[in-house]
Amino acid sequence: MDLAAVRSGQLKQLAGAELEDEDLSQVDLSRTNLAGAKLSGANLRQARLTGAILDGANLTGCQLVGADLRGNLLGANLMQADLTQADLRGANLRGANLMQAKLSQTSLMGAFLSGANLIGVNLQGVDLRGADLRGANLNGANLSGANLCQADLQGSSLSTANLEDADLREANLAGANLNSANLLCADLTGANLDGANLTGACLKGTLAE
Repeated sequence: MDLAAVRSGQLKQLAGAELEDEDLSQVDLSRTNLAGAKLSGANLRQARLTGAILDGANLTGCQLVGADLRGNLLGANLMQADLTQADLRGANLRGANLMQAKLSQTSLMGAFLSGANLIGVNLQGVDLRGADLRGANLNGANLSGANLCQADLQGSSLSTANLEDADLREANLAGANLNSANLLCADLTGANLDGANLTGACLKGTLAE
């Protein structure tokens, strides 16, 4: 692998490339095909991956602080990745594994996260406006203060999740599992809760029409 060419952004066909632990910080990889690439432990801080194809890529433990990831990450493994301040607006993360990922100050507005694994992930204060979270596993996740306005959470699992002070205005929670979830002071104005499981959920101070 010609790393100099990779770092220059000249190579656009890197499907299946083995780039574990490589320093690719601030590299322009926009519109690059990295499907199935092995990038575990790589440094991609502030890298530009706009429109990149990362479907099925292994990004375990990657440093992605401040990276532009507005691309395709279908089924990607982002376990333990540091996505602090990353831009994931509108990104395709369907079926992705985000367990133990760091998502502080990350923007996920309009992101596609249906079927994603977000068990126990800290999403405190994260922008998830209009995100597609249908069927996502958010059991035990920290969503306190998160902006989930108009998010689609139909059929998602939020058992024991912390949704304290979360903005769930006009969110779709139809059929969602909110068993033992903490919804203290959450704003549920206009939210769809048809068929949702609220057994043992804390609803004290919630706002709803």
